[in-house]
Amino acid sequence: MSITRSPVHESAGTGAPLPVLRRLGRFTARRSGTVVVASIVATLVALLVAAGTLDRLVLSRFVSPGSESLRAADVLEEEFGTGTQNFLLLVTADQGGVDDADVRAAGEAIERDLAAEEGVAEVASYWSRGESPALRSEDGTQALIIARMGGDVTEARTRLGELSPEYTTGQGPISVAVGGGDEVFRQAAEQARSDFVTAELIVLPLVLVLLWFIYRRLPAAALTLGMGLFSVIATLALLRGVAAGTEVSTFAANLTLVMGLGLGVDYSLFIINRFREEMRKGRPVHEAVEWAVATAGRTVLFSGLTVAVSLLCMLLFPFPFLRSFAYAGAGVVLTSVLAALVIMPAALARLGARVQTRSLSGSGGGARLWHTTAVRMMRRPALYGLSALAVLLVLAAPTLNLNFGLPDDRVLPPGTSSREVQQDIRENFAQEEMDAVQIVAPGLPGDGSRSDDIAAYAAELSRIDGMAQVDAATGTYVDGQRVREPGPHSERFASADATWFSAVPSNEALAGVGSVDALLADVRAADAPAEVLVGGYPAELNDFRAALVASIPLVFGLILIVTFAILFLMTGSLLLPLKAIVLNVLSMAVMFGALVWVFQDGNLAGLLGVTTTGALEPTFPLLMFCIAFGLSMDYEVFMLSRIKEEYDRTGDNTEAVATGLERSGPLITAAAVILAASFATYTVSEVMYLTMLGAGMALVILVDATLIRAVLVPVFMRLAGRANWWAPRPLRRVHERFGISEV
Repeated sequence: MSITRSPVHESAGTGAPLPVLRRLGRFTARRSGTVVVASIVATLVALLVAAGTLDRLVLSRFVSPGSESLRAADVLEEEFGTGTQNFLLLVTADQGGVDDADVRAAGEAIERDLAAEEGVAEVASYWSRGESPALRSEDGTQALIIARMGGDVTEARTRLGELSPEYTTGQGPISVAVGGGDEVFRQAAEQARSDFVTAELIVLPLVLVLLWFIYRRLPAAALTLGMGLFSVIATLALLRGVAAGTEVSTFAANLTLVMGLGLGVDYSLFIINRFREEMRKGRPVHEAVEWAVATAGRTVLFSGLTVAVSLLCMLLFPFPFLRSFAYAGAGVVLTSVLAALVIMPAALARLGARVQTRSLSGSGGGARLWHTTAVRMMRRPALYGLSALAVLLVLAAPTLNLNFGLPDDRVLPPGTSSREVQQDIRENFAQEEMDAVQIVAPGLPGDGSRSDDIAAYAAELSRIDGMAQVDAATGTYVDGQRVREPGPHSERFASADATWFSAVPSNEALAGVGSVDALLADVRAADAPAEVLVGGYPAELNDFRAALVASIPLVFGLILIVTFAILFLMTGSLLLPLKAIVLNVLSMAVMFGALVWVFQDGNLAGLLGVTTTGALEPTFPLLMFCIAFGLSMDYEVFMLSRIKEEYDRTGDNTEAVATGLERSGPLITAAAVILAASFATYTVSEVMYLTMLGAGMALVILVDATLIRAVLVPVFMRLAGRANWWAPRPLRRVHERFGISEV
């Protein structure tokens, strides 16, 4: 259907239907006082609701619903009352070793105290596990107490936040430090919340200053920033409602801040710039508002739709963590569009000429520069196009070495307590019980009737390359030999109907994702006496990564298809949507190249204060793809709308491109600088994920607004000529029927 067709509200004197967006613009202009007051009230209500949002957001573990590892965890919980330990205490003897009587007594006392704590479901230690080598450092001066928290991940980590300082001690014959996976990610989430506040303190005055330089008028700058703030506040309020019915990650708040400000400001720039153009044509204030909404409003709607599609496609990932960003993204787009099409026009109707000073697109130097640049690019398209393409391909080249890995404590900065603990374990322990592969055999009785089968299977598992030891109901096995007889510590592996095995890999076997894959493949290939389920922390992370990677083709494919359809409805062209997708994919390759070069390979890592591991944890790069693809289309839509407007008016492709870039280029530059600066505030984050998000997004936005929009777009459109606007007759009919025209 078309926004230009309406059965009511005819244009005065013409008998033609008045377009929906013009009706909206006319309404907001005529009822501006009412709209402004209602907006202020709505913002205050949203602020009250949003104030409690951060407390409703939850933490997440890297697990794949329905996976084999989660089925194994369910059996362990139901049949044996055990599971994967998720935090630990590192006990260090101040003098002597962990087998000394006073150290043992102190360690056992800590274990008893921890077991009595509310929320702690299970505790074990080097001493209660029969002096297991997996829980003792190689030099004998350190030992581990491992524990499992009850409840969901948010309850567990909240309680852990209370226990962690209590059990970080240095008195008596031992010192104790807290570590483990849940402590690492609890501290990462805590730091992310702190970074949210820090980013607010940086980005708000920064954006206001940038807007003042753009407008040179404080009312216009403050009004535009206000639209971004409205988007952030309203989206946080919406997230509180979403969180009441489903899991929303705490990291969604960080995305809401930068995207809410970015899109809220971007879309408001589009409206206010068009309003000023209409004012310069001599239109009265109310009429300028009406036409600004009718023209730039169409661009805002298309842009919002393309960004929303990219982010909503993340709902196809089977993980609440990634779906959280879909909820946040959809909220940001909805509230930014609402601010631009309703609140901003009403405010403009009240302010009138007070925002009419200089223009982002018109006769200014920036506009002339974009026009001159476009003409120069189109005069020698092969030279400039191939040169820009070569630069982009060089920047994208590191993508060929992309290696997805698993997250660990090094997402936190050096000096963080949990990272220091895990570093101690890597350096001083040959293996770690927390990383045990848990092999569950629900149909293999542990009552003693199949002891030979259990022993033989445990021995075979212990022969796997990289396996340090295997604990089972029949004892402990190393290199195919039983090195410890069964004892009280072995009873946990057996029930009347089932048994399970704890296969503890060496630290070297877990050093890389390829090593983990090979280890788990060997475990699954071992000749088991019954059907088994493979679980434990390494298997959970491996299943998560496998499910994530398997979802990529569907998510990316849907983004490309729906984006193509949206751009076709906008332009009526077959070639322009294809061009937009190809150039956007090129931008994404540049972003991934930078991520690999810095955050995987370690170049400039010291400058950014991050520690690299030789691999990228996949969730944040995929999140960045969806965000960056949508934002790149944001600029594509705005630029194409102005080019198409000129082409429809003149029929001259070359002049339409030059004039379209002249009118859209300065605004795209301003919007890109503001959005890139907003994301860049996270480069000072203490969490590597947020540093990656900030640096990667800032880079791709700036590359897209310069080399892509200023060089490759005019070059491509010059070479394609009239073919830019071609579509086969059946598709032309589709566009005539369903396309959305401007006014």
